[in-house]
Amino acid sequence: MNMTGYNALAIAIIEQAAKDFRAAQRKLRKDPYNIIARRTARETEAFFCSDWFKVLTSVNGPAILKQLKEEFNV
Repeated sequence: MNMTGYNALAIAIIEQAAKDFRAAQRKLRKDPYNIIARRTARETEAFFCSDWFKVLTSVNGPAILKQLKEEFNV
């Protein structure tokens, strides 16, 4: 895979994780006991702080997570 393809894939993975986090937070606002949404939120939080995230990009994952949490006052 060339670097352009790799970069596009990395961006798509990160964007999907952000979408998943936002969707989970919206569900948790409606139902704080939603187990699936809670698990999704935990998994995406872990992703943004993971070594895998660091492999994908040099962007600061915890900073992105902080911004996402600020959107929902989490």
